[in-house]
Amino acid sequence: MPMMTGGQALARQMRREGVSVIFGLPGVQLYHALDALYDESDIRFITTRHEQATAYMADGFARAGGGIGTALVVPGPGLQNASAAIGTAYAASSPIFVVAGQIEKDMIGVDRGVLHEINDQLDTIRPVTKWAQRVLDAKDIPEAVHEAFFQLKSGRPRPVEIEIPPETLGEEADIELLEPVSFQRPAASRESIQEAASILASAESPMIWAGGGVNLSDAGEALLKVAEHLQAPVVETAEGKGAISDRHYLSLGGLRVREDPLKDEMAKHDVILAVGTRLATPTMLDGQKVVQIDIDEAEIGRNYSNTVGVVGDARQTLEELYKVISTTIPVRESRRERYEAIRSARFDPGKRLEPLGPLLGAIRNAMPDDGILVPGMTQVGYYSRAHFPVYSPRSFLTSSYFGNLGFAYPVALGAKVAQPDKAVVAVSGDGGFLFNSQELATAVMHGINTVVVVFNDNAYGNVMRDQKTRFEGRAYGSKLHNPDFVKLAEAYGMRAVRVGKENAEELEYELRKALNTDAPTLIEVPVGEMPYPY
Repeated sequence: MPMMTGGQALARQMRREGVSVIFGLPGVQLYHALDALYDESDIRFITTRHEQATAYMADGFARAGGGIGTALVVPGPGLQNASAAIGTAYAASSPIFVVAGQIEKDMIGVDRGVLHEINDQLDTIRPVTKWAQRVLDAKDIPEAVHEAFFQLKSGRPRPVEIEIPPETLGEEADIELLEPVSFQRPAASRESIQEAASILASAESPMIWAGGGVNLSDAGEALLKVAEHLQAPVVETAEGKGAISDRHYLSLGGLRVREDPLKDEMAKHDVILAVGTRLATPTMLDGQKVVQIDIDEAEIGRNYSNTVGVVGDARQTLEELYKVISTTIPVRESRRERYEAIRSARFDPGKRLEPLGPLLGAIRNAMPDDGILVPGMTQVGYYSRAHFPVYSPRSFLTSSYFGNLGFAYPVALGAKVAQPDKAVVAVSGDGGFLFNSQELATAVMHGINTVVVVFNDNAYGNVMRDQKTRFEGRAYGSKLHNPDFVKLAEAYGMRAVRVGKENAEELEYELRKALNTDAPTLIEVPVGEMPYPY
């Protein structure tokens, strides 16, 4: 076995496992890891300006299709700073690998108050990780990295974390590197697929409910074959948008967060085929039987009891399901005319809210079909869940149920690193943008040509409107004082422009221009108080 340091073992095993990009922040406990990465020319290191952005960018990288995202942070405050982003990846079932430092081995658990100490750090991160492990011996580093990647590639994809003390990274030993993890998530059992096919065969009018698991499994093509054979319309969660193109006549679009008029249509369908979704809004259902395909057995029936579980990878399972139904269920007569009528009513431009609809339409018009939108927790972002057409998988990235301000811009930066040839646009409010506006420096430094559109109402606008409407005008704590966003971006060396207040036509023009410019860009859109976006 070759002699190497723990840091070299970490760097070399990560490269073997396919890591090509690390989003990180340097610090004293990581010196030996950073020194080892210096010699790994095939790994790109992107330095962020806050630890939160390391994991957000890793998340965006992973969900946009770049492979497993990797973040590197110091222990204690570094890992805690990253935890909001790790929680987002956990909520969105995003496969990110987090490497954290630790304090010196003999100080762990002593509670002496050494630099960056948390007692106990592993306990703080377990609620937002699928698996976490502390490594104290340099010889054990390859095995820990290997196990981390097995956890990432098997079962439900969620964040994993390892933590390593500085002297373990600096220790030199005979260390054996391992072959990379090779694992394909399996289809569901033959028996459960047969049962699902039997239920669908007896259904008069099945419907498909597609969640984020469809995109994560790259199952859109398989889903569409099943949908077309059954003539089953497809509704999508926010995370499932893009599972099939919104141009297809079977796509009825994204479900709204609150009560959706589509509920009446869903009641007319006697069986729901739910794929890669937790069914977090079971009130949309009216007692129908649900056939639920999910890689995570714990999700089967969690939110809706009348459920038959089919546990397996979405793509593999749908492919096997199609083989069965294509030979046992006759192709059903096209229902295109009926669903086109529903689509026309649902997506009627005359029903768009002002100014949300025109502003969102301007963004869609300016972006190519495969462009990636990252809608922040802002009013235009909320409205986009049901009203932004999506034509490609992995092109609409949300914060899922974590719903945290500040995620949009760094996630979009990570997505652009994964897909440098695609248009990537972040939509943010003024309040949320300032959570991570320092990453403008990261975009400029590393040439990450993402466009961020900042809708500025000088308030936490959704909160202020609710306070005014629900509490007799008693707005409290929701008004903001902002910098000049154009000057702020320009101070970082970034292109920036401000359009006229709520001017959708000007926004479309400037966004098209930005997407054809080889530079990161900020576009500020002044807005007034917005209507209720749900």
